[in-house]
Amino acid sequence: MSAVGEHAKILIVEDDSTIRMILGMALDGAGFKDVLMAGRGDDGLDAARREKPDLVLLDLMLPGLDGFTVARRIRETPELAATRIIMLTARTQPDDIVRGLESGADDYVTKPFDRKVLLARVKAVLRRGLPVTEGVDFDGLTIDEPNRVAKLHGRELDLTAGEFSLIVRLVAHRGRIFARPADERTVDVQIANLRRKLGEWARHIETVRGVGYRVAD
Repeated sequence: MSAVGEHAKILIVEDDSTIRMILGMALDGAGFKDVLMAGRGDDGLDAARREKPDLVLLDLMLPGLDGFTVARRIRETPELAATRIIMLTARTQPDDIVRGLESGADDYVTKPFDRKVLLARVKAVLRRGLPVTEGVDFDGLTIDEPNRVAKLHGRELDLTAGEFSLIVRLVAHRGRIFARPADERTVDVQIANLRRKLGEWARHIETVRGVGYRVAD
């Protein structure tokens, strides 16, 4: 995940087939060769969970599930911790932009859009993800995303795939609340396991009562 250029996997979720084609051609011309497409929100969410893209270009007004819901559910999925989201929509009201960002979007681009500007935003969002955890010591915790290895004071932690993705998500977006789905207990179990495995470091993981968890900024 968090790749740039031809190594990045990008998912376009857009119900307008013409816009999907334009976006696909623009991305291909810019060197992004692994591009997936979906025309419905529910299909896009399924594709994101299955393919684990580095970036999702997400329309808001979609059949099946709207873009706000898709973004929120991506953010509720630990395995998609490193996935970036750019909302691409004709809705330009400040309330819509705020709602989009609060749903988990990394950026918000309005239609009509300039291709060069959009591509610059895509590259910027992908680059933004690269140094968040890589090679940084977080009070003794280091994370190697490509190799899926986390070490605490030099000792490799024995984490499940879900636990690793969750700690990446929390550390990469420290200060931001990871909202736990109301009917999903898996995250609670993963947090309990992480706290046990992280020992004293676990004091950085805060419980936001009734909402979810976060690592303090």
